[in-house]
Amino acid sequence: MNPLELTEQCSALRRFPLATRPTVWNNATVQTSFSPANPERFTAAIRRFDEANAADPNVEVVNGQSHPRELRYAQWLTAWVLKLAPQASEPLRLAARCQHLCRWESPRNSYPLDKPGYLRWRADLKRFHAEKSGQILREVGYEESVVTRVQELNLKKNHPSDPEVCVLEDALCLVFLEHQLTPLAAKADDAKMINALQKSWKKMTPAAHAEALKLSYGEREKSLIDRALKA
Repeated sequence: MNPLELTEQCSALRRFPLATRPTVWNNATVQTSFSPANPERFTAAIRRFDEANAADPNVEVVNGQSHPRELRYAQWLTAWVLKLAPQASEPLRLAARCQHLCRWESPRNSYPLDKPGYLRWRADLKRFHAEKSGQILREVGYEESVVTRVQELNLKKNHPSDPEVCVLEDALCLVFLEHQLTPLAAKADDAKMINALQKSWKKMTPAAHAEALKLSYGEREKSLIDRALKA
């Protein structure tokens, strides 16, 4: 995610009651209160999404270990969605796991490197991910109503009036702040970063603000956030 992406976050969130006793479901923390309509089908969909993202040739190094970038990203996004909304619906959980499905197949440099090119790339990416997710969901047996709902979330439709879209947007922003801010800040000047952070902060929900302020940042990143919020 780059500064332009960082500014595309949302501004509304319906709070979900906290659940207790987390368990583990296929590398993603879920809550014991969650019961998929068909557990085998849900597990198959998550597995298929992860298998697709495991083919990412790009690498994310975490604690000295290399991971396929989009697989790791999907796990981070899932964790944030479930932290923000422990009782997230089945479609929202599925959407979190496939939001960037096979992103490397549509690289940014395949579009003009200007703002119109960026915006077209982003719009096409949403459709690309929605089509990919829909194909897998149908193949594992999901009914069309669920496929449509997951794709609506992939496409961020009815934003910001849709609370689940807002959860997803907040989670996307928090993944960026926690895992991607530092490498991006190393490439961009202060003015550009501060502008992006200010625009993003205005669109994040109060719940996301609270979580963002709990994160651990390097000195430069902390300074950038402080300057963005004080300006």
